[in-house]
Amino acid sequence: MYQYNYADQTLVEERVAQFRDQTERFLAGELPEEQFLPLRLQNGLYIQRYAPMLRIAIPYGLLASYQLRKLAEITRKYDKGYGHMTTRTNIQLNWPKLEEVPDILAELATVQMHAIQTSGNCIRNTTTDPYAGIHKEEIADPRPYCEIIRQWSTFHPEFAFLPRKFKIAVIGTEADRAATQVHDVGLHVVTNDAGELGFEVIVGGGLGRTPIIGKTIRKFLPREHLLSYLDAVLRVYNLHGRRDNKYKARIKFWLIA
Repeated sequence: MYQYNYADQTLVEERVAQFRDQTERFLAGELPEEQFLPLRLQNGLYIQRYAPMLRIAIPYGLLASYQLRKLAEITRKYDKGYGHMTTRTNIQLNWPKLEEVPDILAELATVQMHAIQTSGNCIRNTTTDPYAGIHKEEIADPRPYCEIIRQWSTFHPEFAFLPRKFKIAVIGTEADRAATQVHDVGLHVVTNDAGELGFEVIVGGGLGRTPIIGKTIRKFLPREHLLSYLDAVLRVYNLHGRRDNKYKARIKFWLIA
């Protein structure tokens, strides 16, 4: 799994310090709710009816043992001793105290974890097959591509305020255990006639109250063009996606319009 370098660690720690200041100002009445809302969403924090909810990122579902132990420690210290796993392989704390959320984020940073981009209208956690890297039918391990997408999408300046949330999944086998067809972008690792690795690109899937199966818009995309192609898809969506109606804002509605 990816190990933070000095720049990665510094970035996460600076984000924790920034959010601590924002939270303290909000609790002191110096920061109005409408201004605090996008700031907390950028850090995975929802304010729900009975308690805040914090969604913690677990990139493509991969955890080290020391990270799992830290999560267990955090749930005991700041919550009710358990968390909830999400369909995007993140973990949610449903009973943290608002004033303690910066402390939780600071503890996560000590084990190279965070809650960045787990909510809000941005590129969410990239997911993959739960058997990624070990399944005998894999054409190639999809996890390195998930990591490439994670690094590209994190703090991407163009895509921090999309029309709606945006979800990507990558699969390395013919059997689709990542449900790529109901993602905004689904990527299947494939080979062409020359035996070169690339991706079948599926765009426009989604669930919700209007379930739609995505469409294949590229049968074979050379892997060296992965990020430039994703960049193009996101730029078109960012330009043409609806912002007047959140129920019609996902890319699936733009493609069927």
